[in-house]
Amino acid sequence: MTKPPIYPWFDRSFPQLLDARLLPAILERLANTPLRLRAKLANLPAGLLTLNPMGKWSVQEHIGHLLDLEPLWQGRWVDITHGAVTMREADLSNRATQEASHNKSSLAALLDEFEQARQASIVQLRQFRAKDLEMSSLHPRLEQPLNVTGLAYFVAEHDDHHLAFMSRIIERHRG
Repeated sequence: MTKPPIYPWFDRSFPQLLDARLLPAILERLANTPLRLRAKLANLPAGLLTLNPMGKWSVQEHIGHLLDLEPLWQGRWVDITHGAVTMREADLSNRATQEASHNKSSLAALLDEFEQARQASIVQLRQFRAKDLEMSSLHPRLEQPLNVTGLAYFVAEHDDHHLAFMSRIIERHRG
């Protein structure tokens, strides 16, 4: 059975100013990404985790990419709540991920580092007050305003986008 293609990330669109009452449910998604990764990757052979299908990122590089971007998300939430007109830019070439050699790390180390970084993001998000959740900043690539809740949704969708790619790699090469 042919699977539907995964929609290219840069072709996605996102709602602008999400209702802050959605944040608790989005926080659940964000907090559970490390658990979902651990469950998805348990007992898989190391060779499968570092396989680069058709020159694309491996499973471990997808995890590393999520880890590499966590400081960006944290900084963007600060930008929003401190009244920045525009959020800080992302490196759209993903140079940090390209240069990090995530395939040389152990899966356990990558998962532990990501879990710690994500937990810091969750702590940060839970500390925002109602007035912080009303603020917004312009997302530089989307060229639209996002509030804290909207950016949290963006990050949760980004997590799921990469989890979908990991699933495809595993399905195609598990044997």
